[in-house]
Formats: sequence, C-alpha cells, structure tokens
Amino acid sequence: QVGYWNDMDKLVLIQHEPTLGNDTSAIENRTVVVTTILEAPYVMFKKNHDTFEGNDKFEGYCVDLASEIAKHIGIKYKIAIVPDGKYGARDPETKIWNGMVGELVYGKAEIAVAPLTITLVREEVIDFSKPFMSLGISIMIKKPQKSKPGVFSFLDPLAYEIWMCIVFAYIGVSVVLFLVSRFSPYEWHTEEPEDGKEGPSDQPPNEFGIFNSLWFSLGAFMQQGCDISPRSLSGRIVGGVWWFFTLIIISSYTANLAAFLTVERMVSPIESAEDLAKQTEIAYGTLDSGSTKEFFRRSKIAVYEKMWTYMKSAEPSVFTRTTAEGVARVRKSKGKFAFLLESTMNEYIEQRKPCDTMKVGGNLDSKGYGVATPKGSPLRNAVNLAVLKLNEQGLLDKLKNKWWYDKGECGSGGGDSKDKTSALSLSNVAGVFYILVGGLGLAMLVALIEFCYKSRAEAKRMKVAKS
Repeated sequence: QVGYWNDMDKLVLIQHEPTLGNDTSAIENRTVVVTTILEAPYVMFKKNHDTFEGNDKFEGYCVDLASEIAKHIGIKYKIAIVPDGKYGARDPETKIWNGMVGELVYGKAEIAVAPLTITLVREEVIDFSKPFMSLGISIMIKKPQKSKPGVFSFLDPLAYEIWMCIVFAYIGVSVVLFLVSRFSPYEWHTEEPEDGKEGPSDQPPNEFGIFNSLWFSLGAFMQQGCDISPRSLSGRIVGGVWWFFTLIIISSYTANLAAFLTVERMVSPIESAEDLAKQTEIAYGTLDSGSTKEFFRRSKIAVYEKMWTYMKSAEPSVFTRTTAEGVARVRKSKGKFAFLLESTMNEYIEQRKPCDTMKVGGNLDSKGYGVATPKGSPLRNAVNLAVLKLNEQGLLDKLKNKWWYDKGECGSGGGDSKDKTSALSLSNVAGVFYILVGGLGLAMLVALIEFCYKSRAEAKRMKVAKS
C-alpha cells in the first residue's frame, strides 16, 4: 500500500520508514570501498603493518568507526587510502574535485570515513551523515619556554607603577608628618627641668625631625612599629591613614606572592586570531585543499579577510600539503610560524611527544566531521542512522578518549596547562638575599664613616681643650 484517498485531503501517500536492510540490499553481496586519509589519530599504519593484510594494516579512530558502522549496516568493506592525500577541494579553473570528495564524486569509492569537514560546497556534490565529531578552527604555535624567574621576582606581585607609587607615598607621608609635627604645638616638649637639676632636658623639643619621620613611616610600612609615635591629633591622623594604606598593600602583596613564586609561567606571544592578524613577525598558514583554507577564502569577517589576504600572497607559501608538514614547520620555526587547523587535531598533537606545541585561544568557528557518501547513495540513510545510534550509545566519546587522552604521551595535564606549580628555588628569592647582603654591607660602611667622623671630631675637641 502506497497511499489512500479521503474526501478532505484527497490522495494521501504513506511514507515508509527506511530500514537498514532495505538501504543496503543492493550491495550486500559485494565489498564496499571506504576511502580515507592517513592522518593520526584517525587512520594510521600499525607498527608492524607489513605482517597484516587488508583492513588489519590500519588503526585509529576512523578505522574503529568504520568497523562499527559496518557492523550496524551489515556490509563488508575495504579501506583505501586516497591517492593524492587530500581531503577534497574543487579546482576553480577546471571545476574538478580532488581528494576524498573526488573519489566519491567520480565513483571510485562509496563511503568516506575520515576527518572530513561538513561544508556547503561539499554538501552540494556529496551527502554527509550527522556529525560524529564537533570541532572548530584553532591556532597551533610552538610551546614557549617557561620564563625563568628573575632575581627580583618577589617584586612581581605588584606592578612597577605600584612600587613607584608606594615609594612616592612613603616620602610624601614622611614629609607631611614632619611638617605636621612642626606646626602642631602638641609635638613640642616644653617641660621645665626637674628640681635639683640644671640645664635643658636630654629629650629633643620635637622628636619628629625629617629622619625620625622617615624612620617612623618605614617601620609602619614594614609592620614593625617604632620607638616613637605621634603625640598630636594631626600626627596620629597621618599615622592612622598610613597604617591603613600599608595594611591593604601588604595584604594584597602577600596574597599574590605565593602564586607568583611557586608557578612557572609560559608567556605566549599569540592569544587569538586578532593577535595574528595585527602582527607581521609570526607567519601563519593552513592546509592546502582543505575546509580551513576554504573558510578563510569565503569569510566576510574583516579579521579573517585580512588573514586570507596575507596567506595567499605570502612568500614562501604558508600553505602545506599535509598536516604533518604544517606541524613540522611549527616545531622548526622557533616560534615564528603558527598553523591553523582543526581543534581536534591540535589537541591530539599537543598530547604527543616531544610535547612542544600548544593550542592558543578559542576556536574561530564551529563545524563537524561527517561520514560522506555519493549523492543518492543507498548507503546514506543507513550510515546516518548508524552514526546516530553510536552517538546515543556513547561509543563516539569512548573512541575519542581512547585515541586522544588514554594514549597521551605528555602527562595527565597534557599541554593545556600553561602554569605548573613547583617548589621555591633559590632563583625565586635570590633578590631578597642580595638586598640583605647589600644592606649589611651598607651598614658596615656607614658604621665606618660614623666611627671616622666621631674620631676626627673627638680629636679636634681634645686638641682645642689642650690649647
């Protein structure tokens, strides 16, 4: 039965839901050619692949995915590596498709199970399943060297400008305290000599001379106190606000000090696509004949248009034939080349030795990988349903964890962590020891000068007394 007739709707056609068996009945008795591309961790040769035959030579995410899809559909298949090693792009002059897309368009393969991005231009000539992996274009750079702590790294918790403001505040408070003490009558000692004693008191008429004011401010800032304190209300107001100021500054400094001294930091020269576009020192490029290149070619966003203008005119060419070539260029560039590629591949390479690359910034777009079939293929619906079923069963996430993270070679933290906590080393606090030694040396020098000055003054006094 294909339909029925009623008075209201006239002819009503019955839509039959396709089944996996109906979709694949035409190819049940033959082997389906599955085109793919050698790209770790999607498709790779096994270490001892020479001892195997057929599909057993390969391993990887897409190899496992193809096996699971074949089980759900009930077909036999043969993995064939695309001869030109390309994903698929149309030549603007000849209009001929290359890569895996070309294999499907020209009937050389019936399924493409690979990291093949779903795009509009490809969807016009082939069919895609629902995405089996979501991703976006990302930036790969060579991992910068961890910045070595400077001799005075203990000053890093506060910016240079803040330290300068603290110095000026210290001098300003000392001067104000000195002036207030001079103007206020309550800071002056007017006591008469005690009965039975002659001569003025040994205590100075005003304790807050300029040097004592500096000493009081320094003691308060270091939270050590001082043997003198203001007696007048105005002087105590100056001291109170200075104590409050030092409380906040010292608390803020202490809170940040531990993080700055125990964390090794990597300073990345690039943090986003905008950073790449506005500089000229670091070259950047992408894979030739791929969706990333097509994204920049068609983009109407000003930043990406600027990047595309640079890439297509750069000499030497910044386009690479394979992802491996682009990664090798990043590693050899000493930080002078950035590679634009899918985030999934970026994350995978970041987990592989020698662990010298890293992903920076967010993704430039959002897209997905899909299993491709020729237009009108009887496998289309069956493949699509198989991918959806695998996703609902959680097998797609399980496969990604297996090939990305379970086999990682750069530790559990991978390359995602830019900061690494470690114990304090001498280099972190060397400046403190330098200041200590310098202060002790200065004290010895001042003591020697004081001794010489006092000895000379005493000699003059004795000489005058004798004469």
